[in-house]
Amino acid sequence: MEQATLTMKHATLLEQLNIPEVAPAYSTGLEDAPVGGREIREVYSPVDGTLIGKVEMATQEDLEKVIVTAEEAFKVWRKVPAPQRGEVIRKIGEALRKYKDPLGKLVTLEMGKIYQEGLGEVQEMIDICDFAVGLSRQLYGLTMHSERPEHRMYEQWHPIGLVGIISAFNFPVAVWSWNAMIAGVCGDVNIWKPSEKTPLTAVACQNIVKEVLKEEGLPEGIFSYIVGDATIGSSMSHDSRFPLISATGSTRMGKKVGEAVGARLGKSLLELGGNNAVIITENADMEMAIRATVFGAVGTCGQRCTSTRRLIIHESRYEEVKERLVKIYPTLSIGNPLEQANLVGPLIDKDAVVAFQNALSKAKEEGGNVLVGGEVLEGEGYETGTYVKPALVEAQNHFEIVQEETFAPILYLIKYSGTVEDAIAIQNNVKQGLSSAIFTDHMREAEAFLSALGSDCGIANVNIGTSGAEIGGAFGGEKETGGGRESGSDAWKAYMRRQTNTINYGATLPLAQGIKFDL
Repeated sequence: MEQATLTMKHATLLEQLNIPEVAPAYSTGLEDAPVGGREIREVYSPVDGTLIGKVEMATQEDLEKVIVTAEEAFKVWRKVPAPQRGEVIRKIGEALRKYKDPLGKLVTLEMGKIYQEGLGEVQEMIDICDFAVGLSRQLYGLTMHSERPEHRMYEQWHPIGLVGIISAFNFPVAVWSWNAMIAGVCGDVNIWKPSEKTPLTAVACQNIVKEVLKEEGLPEGIFSYIVGDATIGSSMSHDSRFPLISATGSTRMGKKVGEAVGARLGKSLLELGGNNAVIITENADMEMAIRATVFGAVGTCGQRCTSTRRLIIHESRYEEVKERLVKIYPTLSIGNPLEQANLVGPLIDKDAVVAFQNALSKAKEEGGNVLVGGEVLEGEGYETGTYVKPALVEAQNHFEIVQEETFAPILYLIKYSGTVEDAIAIQNNVKQGLSSAIFTDHMREAEAFLSALGSDCGIANVNIGTSGAEIGGAFGGEKETGGGRESGSDAWKAYMRRQTNTINYGATLPLAQGIKFDL
């Protein structure tokens, strides 16, 4: 009886998003899996511990059906002119606008980020649809001059086929859309394996897309999802029918995906761990730096791949920065992320809380000094045990725990002396290379940071923080972050294959490099 009551609490929201009491294990766009006979996963909210919904877990046989259906859809979809594919994506964007509020709320309930961030994530989906619509008329090739007379050379791009998308819990819908909408206008079909921690948002997105596919009379299999454990993702990675696997998650997971895909000479697009730093130089605008640092460190409760994890501060500003942050952190409003006043929601689950606590213990063992935070909140409103106080820790960059990524709100304060080059060296001295930022009003420091000898990250910002990337730029990082690029710029090329064409419109057959081969 208690479980039924808990489920009813969110029944209206699920009804708005057309999510049944037990969501199907997969959907091929028009056809959902028949419910029954599979393992059921119950989905509980980290916000209040209530049962949000249930979903069946897919089998290997289910995956095979989804793949076969997608292969058939590709035969149709690749023939549709790119601008017409863009029109379909435009309508998906319009449908997402219609469902922005309830979908944003479901993101918050299932993942735990504050409601403003949940809405922002849905807006990212809308924005990438808009971007993809314009892209559908800009899948440009290249022409070049041939060394042979009466010959023309050019390059063109073709869709590659099935794109497998393996996404993480922290951005349960946006990262899927970065891949799916771009792949869609490129003429690919995609199969999405969402995180088993946040499957209901995937079901909701599929239902929204399904409306458009039905209206357009399109075949099933262009956009599919499948809910399963790690064995489903592993099967996708090993399956040669996927020319491209796009995977977001930990470096450990990414190495497994990369190894599996590489062994079959497929392509992988990896968005993995980040150990992002903000440099505050002696020439920084302190108000901007503090504001950006706090948002970067505690936004999404430190569970963004772009979260600020290290703060590298010039010795002349170190005490000032520390004092400001020590005053601000205890004032952060922590609680139900659906309440507008709260700036910090819960961690995704108790395993994340344990990782948070273990990291702080390790930092202390290595000589770190916890200045503030680190407690697990208890009492009314915090019954789930997933709410924690963001922590500030004085540390050294070489600490083993600082070298690792902990997916939690821990900010390490690191002092540097000397020049900006010294700060950049500290920043770069980690295995990850996703996002980075510098705060300075000094042009030479800014340019040094952005130069070839500066930040080694895929994202380098000046006077803005490490998180909050816009969809117009390619998103991704270097080193153990995986090297992938999603979203804007020319990231679309990852979802297509390049073909070089040479046309001889003359009556003779000259060979390249002046080779003579007369029969």
